[in-house]
Amino acid sequence: MFRRDVKPLGEILLKLLRDEGLETPLQQKRLIDAWETVVGPMVASYTTERFIKNQTLFVKITNPALRHDLSMMRTQLMRRLNEQVGALIITDIKVY
Repeated sequence: MFRRDVKPLGEILLKLLRDEGLETPLQQKRLIDAWETVVGPMVASYTTERFIKNQTLFVKITNPALRHDLSMMRTQLMRRLNEQVGALIITDIKVY
């Protein structure tokens, strides 16, 4: 009788993503998409741009008072966003 190395599909897909170098971009996309969930719809409505560069999330906020408040909450937001994705994706947030 043949013995097969049976693995769960999720494990196979994760290995494929890692081997092809797609795991980090996928997690970055998930983190950017999690912004609205973490900050709520009101803050998200003032958000115009979001992107990650060198493990830093850049977020453009159109309201100056809200921009200042979010700058003061950088550490909390960074922790909550990374928790949402389940990995350390960003190490800083720049609100501009």
